[in-house]
Amino acid sequence: MIDSYNFLTKEILRYGDTVVVGCSGGPDSMALLHLLLKIKKEMDIAIICCHVNHNVRKESITEMEFLRKYCLNHGVEFEAMTIKNYGDDNFHNEARTIRYTFFNDIVKKYNAKYLMTAHHGDDLMETILMRIVRGSTLKGYSGFSKIVKMKNYSIVRPLINVTKEEIAEYDKKEKIPYVIDSSNVKDKYTRNRYRKVALPFLKSEDPLVHQKFLKLSNTLLEYNDYIDKEMSKIIKKVYSQKCLNIEEFLKLEKIFQNKVIYLMLEDIYQDDLFLISDVHVDLILKLINSRKANSYIYLPNNIKIIKSYDTLNVIKETEESINYDIEIDEYVALPNGKFIKFIEESKINDNFICRLNSKDVSIPLHVRTRKNGDKMIVKGMMGHKKLNDIFINSKIPMHERDMWPVVVDSNETIVWLPGLKKSNLDVSKTDKCDIILKYY
Repeated sequence: MIDSYNFLTKEILRYGDTVVVGCSGGPDSMALLHLLLKIKKEMDIAIICCHVNHNVRKESITEMEFLRKYCLNHGVEFEAMTIKNYGDDNFHNEARTIRYTFFNDIVKKYNAKYLMTAHHGDDLMETILMRIVRGSTLKGYSGFSKIVKMKNYSIVRPLINVTKEEIAEYDKKEKIPYVIDSSNVKDKYTRNRYRKVALPFLKSEDPLVHQKFLKLSNTLLEYNDYIDKEMSKIIKKVYSQKCLNIEEFLKLEKIFQNKVIYLMLEDIYQDDLFLISDVHVDLILKLINSRKANSYIYLPNNIKIIKSYDTLNVIKETEESINYDIEIDEYVALPNGKFIKFIEESKINDNFICRLNSKDVSIPLHVRTRKNGDKMIVKGMMGHKKLNDIFINSKIPMHERDMWPVVVDSNETIVWLPGLKKSNLDVSKTDKCDIILKYY
C-alpha cells in the first residue's frame, strides 16, 4: 500500500484536488477510501464517495447505510443511487454501464479531476485470463490501465500493483470496517471461478505473479500504442465516421486488416469492449468478404453492421426500431449479445438446443424478430399456440419480446423459439438428425 500512497501523493494528486471514489463498502474500496483520507490530512483534497446499490441482495440497503454513516463520521461527501430495474439479460454489463454513468455524472457535478476505483492486481489477472479464454483485441488482452484519460478527467486505479492479500493486511492493520458481498463467492459467476481456482494456483507457482501480469499488461499497451500510431497514417482512408471503405480495407496486409477491425470495435464500444469476442471479429470479416452486395449482422448492445456494396456502416439501433431477419449460416450474432450456432453434436436436450431433419424443413433457416399473429406447434402439444401466449406464460418482460429470436424455415414455419419452446419438428436426441442448433 506504500507504493499506492507514493504514487498518489507524488505523481497524481495536487493540493486541493477533488476526487470521486467509487466505493462499494467492501474491503478493497474501503482500503482505498481510507488511503485517500490519510492523504486528505496532508493535501486538503476533497473526497466524494460514490456508491451504487445494485438492489439484488437484501443486505444492500444496510451496506449503503453503513457507508453513508462512515462518510458522515469522516467528513466525506456521500452520493448514492439505487438501481430500480434491469432491462438487459446481461446483469453485469448493464450494472457496469449504469455504475459508470452515475460516476461520470458525479464527476461533472463536483468538477472533479479524478475518478478512482479500487481495482487491484488480482482483478487485473482475472480480467486478462478471462479475455484470453474468451478472445479479445490486443488492447483487450491488456486487461485495464492504471490511468485512463477521459475528456475532462482521468480514471485512476491506484491499487493495480497491490494484491488482495495485501489489501486484507492493510484493512486489518488499520482496523478498517467493511462489508462483504456474498455474491463474490458464488461459482455461477465466471470471475469468481477464476478467483477461486486459477489465481491460487498461479500464486502458488510465484507469489509475485501479479507483477508479471502487470508487466504483460503494460507491454501489450505499449505495442498497441505503437500499432495505433502506424494505423493513424492509414486509418482515415479506410475507416471514418463509423464507415469502412471495403475496397481500401482489402488492400491492407492481414495484420492491419485485423487492427482496423479492432479499432472500429474500440471506437464503437470503448469501455464496453469486454462484450466483444473473436466470434464477433470473425463475423465482421466474413461480412466484408461476402459476395452479397447487401447484408448485415448484429453485435451486442444493439449495434448493427451493414454492408452495402463497397462500404460497411455502423449504426446503433434502439430496441423499438430493431427488426431483423438473418439467414443462419454457421453462426449468427444476435442483438441481445447471444448466438445461434450450428453444432455437430450435443447430449443436452433443453430448450437451448434444437434438433431438426432437413427433409422436414425448408432450407435455409432464418432467425428473425416476431411478427403479428406468429404461431407455432409446440412439441408435445396439439394445435398451434400464439407466441405472445408463450411469452406471457414464460413471464418474459414486454421489452424483451420484440427482440426475442424466432427461428423459421424458408416457408415461415416456426421451428424453434430459442430458450423457451421447441416445435413439433424437433427430434429426440436418440434419433438421427442432420441439423443441430445451439442458442447461447
